[in-house]
Amino acid sequence: MAVDVKDKMEKYIKLLFELKELPEAFTGLQMETASVHNGTRFYVMAVTPTRLYSFTGIGSLDAIFASYVDRTVHFMELPGEIPNSELHFFIQQRRAVHFAWLSGAGIYHGDLKFGAQHSSPNGDENFVENKALLDYSKFSEGVEGVKPSSLAISEFHFLLLIGNKVKVVNRISEQIVEELYFDQTSDAVSRGIIGLCSDASAGLFYAYDQNSIFQVSVNDEGRDMWKVYLDLKEYAAALASCRDALQRDQVYLVQAEAAFVAKEFLRAASFYAKINYVLSFEEISLKFISIGEQDALRTFLLRKLDNLSKDEKCQITMISTWATELYLDKINRLLLEDDGALDSNNTEYQSLIKEFCAFLSDCKDVLDEATTMKLLESYGRVDELVFFASLKEQYEIVLHHYIQQGEAKKALQVLQKPNVATELQYKFAPDLIMLDAYETVESWMTTKSLNPRKLIPAMMRYSSEPHAKNETHEVIKYLEYCVHRLQNEDPGVHNLLLSLYAKKEDESALLRFLECKFGKGQPGGPEFFYDPKYALRLCLKEKRMRACVHIYSMMSMHEEAVALALQVDPELAMAEADKVEDDEDLRKKLWLMIAKHVIEQEKGTKRENIRKAIAFLKETDGLLKIEDILPFFPDFALIDDFKEAICSSLEDYNEQIEKLKQEMNDATHGADNIRNDISALAQRYTVIDRDEECGVCRRKILNVGGDYRMTTGYMAVGPMAPFYVFPCGHAFHAQCLIAHVTRCTNQAQAEYILDLQKQLTLLGAEPKNVSNGGLSEEPLASVTPMHKIRSQLDDAVASDCPFCGDLMIREISLPFILPEEAEESESWEIKPHNHPSQRSLSLAV
Repeated sequence: MAVDVKDKMEKYIKLLFELKELPEAFTGLQMETASVHNGTRFYVMAVTPTRLYSFTGIGSLDAIFASYVDRTVHFMELPGEIPNSELHFFIQQRRAVHFAWLSGAGIYHGDLKFGAQHSSPNGDENFVENKALLDYSKFSEGVEGVKPSSLAISEFHFLLLIGNKVKVVNRISEQIVEELYFDQTSDAVSRGIIGLCSDASAGLFYAYDQNSIFQVSVNDEGRDMWKVYLDLKEYAAALASCRDALQRDQVYLVQAEAAFVAKEFLRAASFYAKINYVLSFEEISLKFISIGEQDALRTFLLRKLDNLSKDEKCQITMISTWATELYLDKINRLLLEDDGALDSNNTEYQSLIKEFCAFLSDCKDVLDEATTMKLLESYGRVDELVFFASLKEQYEIVLHHYIQQGEAKKALQVLQKPNVATELQYKFAPDLIMLDAYETVESWMTTKSLNPRKLIPAMMRYSSEPHAKNETHEVIKYLEYCVHRLQNEDPGVHNLLLSLYAKKEDESALLRFLECKFGKGQPGGPEFFYDPKYALRLCLKEKRMRACVHIYSMMSMHEEAVALALQVDPELAMAEADKVEDDEDLRKKLWLMIAKHVIEQEKGTKRENIRKAIAFLKETDGLLKIEDILPFFPDFALIDDFKEAICSSLEDYNEQIEKLKQEMNDATHGADNIRNDISALAQRYTVIDRDEECGVCRRKILNVGGDYRMTTGYMAVGPMAPFYVFPCGHAFHAQCLIAHVTRCTNQAQAEYILDLQKQLTLLGAEPKNVSNGGLSEEPLASVTPMHKIRSQLDDAVASDCPFCGDLMIREISLPFILPEEAEESESWEIKPHNHPSQRSLSLAV
């Protein structure tokens, strides 16, 4: 055997291998290569008239054939001899997948699997699988088979040249499927067809003689292969060869019928479930019902569900419901067959329950809720009913079940789920708190969305039951959490907590609650949220007197508070009396009540009682005197017993009189000082520079000969106009100051100033009496009103400097342009010209 060596200018043949053991010629040769991680793998197959040789290896052809010098060549020998032995590969997607050898014994063929490596005992790797020998007698009419003169191979068939016709043999069924005859009028045919060949890339086959070539076309040769495989019971290959659903149904039907006949009903049910056309759903169901195979029927329904599309909702719901009933029937039959199935570890029963629960979980969205629950209830499957209700989020049913079973923790776990309605918390709260108060309250405290007011019925039910003294009252714990941690302001919650405190023998918690100001920090809000009248009635009923005293005091009913406190503890009454600070008469009245009670309750000797009463007076810090408590002593009490107290009281009065005298002297001295200050104020003066200017008009204050008119009602300083001088140093003409203040102050004040100025002008315009032709003198009646009005005008315009006082600060809020100056401001506005690109600009001065 030799090959051409490429890449050289001169080509020559190189011998690679020579068969020495048997002098036969190679009549057929095929090669296939495959890339592997360490190079290229070669697979060479060669045939002689009696043998099939195979050579494999990695590297080059030289190295592969050189390796066979030292080892035995792997071959297969078949009996018989044929002069025209041929070897053919069928190429599919550029890879050899089948081979066929035309040998003397028949057609030896098989599959080539280069992906799977199988080592032979001699170390060679064999890639041939599914080997078979097709005897010539199977497609010959005579007893002895006629050997073909040539061979071609397609995907599923052999083309055999026998005489002048081509027989097409299915290589799977080994049956002749077609015979091709050539035109007998042709001269070439009369001389005989020489052989067959193929074009693997085009999928065409040719028959040829000395002068002509005949084309053999292959059209859809695999269309009936599913039937071939089905007849051979090669179901997997048959399904792989099916072209449509109807063909697949026929394959499934054959499989199902075979399993049904073999009484493998569960397996048959799985195949029947895959059928969609050739048999109806009802026919298949009746087959299992007629023989009483409920388990197989259930399996059929379950598998059918898997094969249905999501759009077939009605059929899915119907089949799911039927399967549910079959599950329940099976469970009941197991219980009837084994009474102890529930108590014992019945593997079949437990497995079926798990399977049923898994089915309910998978089909929860397609099962009709009401129908399924009725089925579960009718079969008495409570656990499964609860399970399905949980799947459907029907938590009310689940909670009813757990509460009936006394499983409060499980019920609370259900309520903690995020999608459980809050209303269920309120509905089942009375039952849960009676089952397990601690766990229930803990659950409430971890649930933030609860409204404690809606839990009041449950808490009242729990509180109505008797509890041990050392037992933690869970409702009180929850209410304290609501009031202190959640800062709940609901009056109902506060009233309930108060009522529970009132029923406790220890009054300390109740008093702390009453003294706590829950509304602190809220402007305008109440200090507490419970009803004080209800609290008072409740505390009186439960005889919690200290609490009643506190409530009376809180309601400003101090007399009732002190009267009740005297029944409990006089010290408490004194504390309540001291709480009254803004009403001295009421405070004295309360202390008199306490004094009367103290005097009447003393049971010692008269002198001792009087001594205690006198000591009590000292506790009042002088609020009560001896004369206030004398009426509380008997009429026949000796005055000598009060001598010390009376003397002490007289001494106090004497001290008070002396103190009042001292205060009167101090007041007289203060009045004298004020009169002196007023006299000094009238003579006060200041020095100004002769060039001092008016702060408004900027003219000199001491200007003589100006155009100022004498302001009526003001004292003239020679020929100069009246003016004001402030301690800060600013000076103003009187008329300028009045005008400035009138302009800058508010409208009401301005009108007031103008009115005073008008009155002053009118008084100054009245005729003056002249006596003896001398200087004019104003009568006393006209001078006094003028001075009064001028004093008011001074207060209005000169109470403080307009530049340094409040008036200047208020001017910040005044606009730059006053309303009366708007017209003048508009006159300064720059008018735009009629130019299209010019924009207007307003300037306010």
